Amino acid sequence: MPEGPDDGSRRRWRLVRAGTDAVPPWVRQFMRRTRIPLSRAGRVRRNRQIVARLGLAAGALLVLGALGWLIFVSPVLGVREVFVSGALILEPDQVRTAAAVPDGTPLARVDTDAVRARVAALAPAREVTVTRSWPSTLVIEVVERTPVGAVPNGKKYDLFDDHGVIYRTVSSVPSGVVRVQLATPGPQDVSTQSALAVLRSLTERLRSQLATLVVEGPARIRLELAGDRVVTWGDAEGSELKAKAADALLAKPDKRIDVSGVPEVVTLG
Repeated sequence: MPEGPDDGSRRRWRLVRAGTDAVPPWVRQFMRRTRIPLSRAGRVRRNRQIVARLGLAAGALLVLGALGWLIFVSPVLGVREVFVSGALILEPDQVRTAAAVPDGTPLARVDTDAVRARVAALAPAREVTVTRSWPSTLVIEVVERTPVGAVPNGKKYDLFDDHGVIYRTVSSVPSGVVRVQLATPGPQDVSTQSALAVLRSLTERLRSQLATLVVEGPARIRLELAGDRVVTWGDAEGSELKAKAADALLAKPDKRIDVSGVPEVVTLG
C-alpha cells in the first residue's frame, strides 16, 4: 500500500501477502477440484510405469538365465554326435577318440581349438577344422597328407608328404610315389628338404623313368632311372635348369648323365 509522500516527489510501496479471504470461495474450490485429482493420477501412472519396467527387466533376466542354463549347462543341447569327414587313412573312430569329447557335453562349451589340436596330432592329419552344428553335432573335417616319397624301412616303406613329414608305413610303394633313399628323413632334415626340391622340379618324362632318388647328402644327389641309367644331380640348387637339361639328354643312348655343373657343364658317359 502506498505511504505518504516523501519530500513531495516520491512514493514508497510495500508488498503484503493477501489473506485467504482475498480469494473468492468459488476460485478456491475450482483449484482444489482440478489440481489434486491430476496430481494423484500422475502418481498412479508413474507407479504403474515403474512396476511395468521392473516386471519387464525381471522377465528378461529370467529368460536370459533360462537360455544360459539351456545352452551352457543343460545336456539338452549337448553333443550327441561327432561327425567326421575327409578321413581315408584314419578311421573315424580314431578321430573321435583323439577329439575326446564326452557325450552330453554342452555344445557351446566345447573348446574347438583344443579339439582341433588333439586331432591334428594324428600323423596323417594335415589340416583339421572343427565346427558346431546345432543342436547337438560336432563336425570334424580332416584333410589328410598326400605322399610324395617312400623311404625304405626294412621290408616296408615310410611315406612322407611335401613337407617331409613321415606319417604312415606301408608294405609297398603307392602308385605315383617316388622311392627315395634317405638316412634320416624328416621335416628338419637338410637332405630331406633337398630331395623335396628335386622332386618338385622333375619333368614328366624324368618322373616316369625314375626308379629311385638317392640322397646321400645335400650335395650328393642322383637319379637312378629305368634301364640302369643314372643322372648325377649334385646339390638341389638350380634344380629347374638341371631337370630341363637331363630331360633333353634322355634321347641320347648314354647311361650316365651328369648335370651337377649346369648351366656351365653337362657330361655324358
